[in-house]
Amino acid sequence: MNDEDSQPFLPLQYEKFSKDIMKEKASSFFSLMDNRRTTRHFSEEPVERELIEFAIKTASTAPSGAHLQPWTFVAINDQKLKSKIRDAAEIEEKKTYDERMPEAWAEVIQPLGTDYVKTHLTSAPWVVVLFRQSKRLRINGEWGPTYYSMESCGIAAGLFISAIHNMGLTTLTHTPSPMGFLRDLLDRPAHEHAMLVMPVGYPSEDATVPDLIRKPLEDVAIFI
Repeated sequence: MNDEDSQPFLPLQYEKFSKDIMKEKASSFFSLMDNRRTTRHFSEEPVERELIEFAIKTASTAPSGAHLQPWTFVAINDQKLKSKIRDAAEIEEKKTYDERMPEAWAEVIQPLGTDYVKTHLTSAPWVVVLFRQSKRLRINGEWGPTYYSMESCGIAAGLFISAIHNMGLTTLTHTPSPMGFLRDLLDRPAHEHAMLVMPVGYPSEDATVPDLIRKPLEDVAIFI
């Protein structure tokens, strides 16, 4: 690679905080995110497109393999299209609940009370589908692979969810399986693979969530 092909570098934009401010910021953000909960009960109250745009832009700040940003966020506000997505999702979900679901999976979701009916796909004002790109078009016109696309899209999804909660909205991660119907309904190319379906909106006034307790630090971390 010659100098003309090299990526230019810029000084890192970084502000060092005092230890007290660092702890305050860390505690504040933890408290914010510790109140984040997934709900399936959405209000039909409209949400401005600009808010969804900000969440997607925030997600796109995620680190990715070779900075390929191998994701496409498809944000759907059209009610007819959301209904088509719900109809197709419920067909697959009913097969899963009736025929495909292994016992080990059923036993952990049974207490949560979920079923194949997905009202959140039509009640939420927005449905955002995250697609993972398995290939990218190279400069020479040929197709090449993306790298660490699963990991990259997973990080982007986490940032999207955090951005949604930070602005005062709610979402859930829905994974109807298989998800090939989403590529067809949303007219996405063959190298894009649906990873997550995320309804986004305000919670309904009667929204409820399971009374769950998160694992304590000692159960999720090891310090060496």
